[in-house]
Amino acid sequence: MSKSIKHLVTLALFTAMALTIFVIEAQIPVPVPVPIPGVKLGLANVITLVVLLRYRARDAVAVLLLRILLGSIFTGALVGMIYSLCGGLLCFAGMALLCRFLHRKHIWFISLIGAVLHNIGQILAAMAVMQTVQVLAYLPFLLVTGCITGFFTGLAADRIVHFLPKSISYEK
Repeated sequence: MSKSIKHLVTLALFTAMALTIFVIEAQIPVPVPVPIPGVKLGLANVITLVVLLRYRARDAVAVLLLRILLGSIFTGALVGMIYSLCGGLLCFAGMALLCRFLHRKHIWFISLIGAVLHNIGQILAAMAVMQTVQVLAYLPFLLVTGCITGFFTGLAADRIVHFLPKSISYEK
């Protein structure tokens, strides 16, 4: 099998994993005490972060965009795709930038910042869609939950990257 076909198949498998996690997570009901609709763990971001760390940034953004597009179609949440795209792209941009400057031992921090940026992107999308700044009232709660979930998502990505064989990475 040629190198480019192997690369494409591997990215397709990562996309399928991220999509599966996204769809399963969408089925988990939001806990009653959580007053903010749409609060999720963001576990599919583990896969995006793994791909970002082991492959090129363009590979990771392709996995992210396919996961958001297909996940929105599969879950029937096409309106939510706007929020996912805004949050996901801002999150990705921040994580990609931090990956260039920080050592791999800081994956937890990269993920935490990515989660916070994801929440900010979603709030910006909500402000644009609803044409109100009142949704900013949700931001403090989202930032706290984003820090917590981002930290644990980063730890999970670190463990996965640590145990992935070296053959599972992009070779220039």
